[in-house]
Amino acid sequence: MYISQQLKKQNIAEYLLYMWQVEDLIRANNFDMEKIRETIVNSYPVDEEHKKALAQWYEDLIAMMHDEGVMEKGHIQINRNVIIWLTDLHLRLLRSPKFPYYSAAYYKALPFIVELRAKGADKDAPEIETCFDAMYGVLMLKLQKKEISEDTQKAIKVISDLLAMLSGYYAKDKAGELDLD
Repeated sequence: MYISQQLKKQNIAEYLLYMWQVEDLIRANNFDMEKIRETIVNSYPVDEEHKKALAQWYEDLIAMMHDEGVMEKGHIQINRNVIIWLTDLHLRLLRSPKFPYYSAAYYKALPFIVELRAKGADKDAPEIETCFDAMYGVLMLKLQKKEISEDTQKAIKVISDLLAMLSGYYAKDKAGELDLD
C-alpha cells in the first residue's frame, strides 16, 4: 500500500508492475488473509496501526479480485484503468506533432510489440498492455533467477525506454503541464 502510493505519484509504469505483482502475491497466498499477514504484513517495517491499514488494503484487493472475477488471472479494474489512461495518452502523443521523440521511441518498439503478439500475446489488448506484459514477464524471470536471452534484453530495453517516456508524460499530464495541441 505504502509502496504503491509512492510509485503512483512518482512512476506510473513501476506502479502498475508493482500492482500486478501484488495481485500475483495474493494468488500465491491463495487469497488467505492469515498467510498474507504472516508473509507480508507482519514483516513490513511499520507500527501496528499502519500494519492494520496495510492488512485492510490487502483485504480490499482480495474482495475486488473476487468480485471482478480475476481470481486465477487478469487484473482488477483499478489496474486496467491505468492501462486505459496510458493507452489514451499514448495515442494522443502519437497524434501530436509536438512529440517526435516519443513517436520515434514507439516506432523503435513497434517491431518487438508485433513480434510479441505473433508469439501469442493478446492481439486484442492495447499495445501498451503488451509492453507491460513483456516487462512483467521479464521481471518474473529475473525473480526466478532464470536466464534472459540477449535478444529479449534488447527488446525489453527498447520497450522500457518507451514506457519510461510515457510515464514521464503521464506525470506531466496529471500535473497539467502537458500541452498536446
